[in-house]
Amino acid sequence: MGKAKKKKADTGKGKTVAVNRRARYDYQIEDTLEAGLMLVGTEVKSLRSGKASILEAYASEENGEFFLINANIPIYEQAANRFNHEPKRHRKLLVHKKELAKMIGMCRRDGFTIVPLSLYFNDRGIAKISLGFARGKKAVDKRNTEKERDWKRQQSRILKDHG
Repeated sequence: MGKAKKKKADTGKGKTVAVNRRARYDYQIEDTLEAGLMLVGTEVKSLRSGKASILEAYASEENGEFFLINANIPIYEQAANRFNHEPKRHRKLLVHKKELAKMIGMCRRDGFTIVPLSLYFNDRGIAKISLGFARGKKAVDKRNTEKERDWKRQQSRILKDHG
């Protein structure tokens, strides 16, 4: 009989590299999906140092595959120039076939877009991106979201003072 392996305590997600806080304000997120990224070595090193921006990024279909477009992963300064990557290149998203079909269907629907919500390393040290299937908010919806947020903040202050 072999020895029983000890399980590590589940710590949830690993190190978060970038978060797109603006996406939840500008878009109404209908569904989320986790996808892998096809990266080169210097991109991974740059991500591990915590440098990335996904504020202007989105996912798009090209020839039956999905790519992360306009995500900025800056060049890795310690690497030689010939080994470095292009900061805003298209990066292939790695998903299962069923998820790919779902993404294509959502993209082709009217008014839906796929926006990145966060970029992080999972527990195994693999770079992952959380994508949201989103529909754009109108100005009225944004004002309502802001009112709700302010009211929640005010409620917490009242409870803190009188509680």
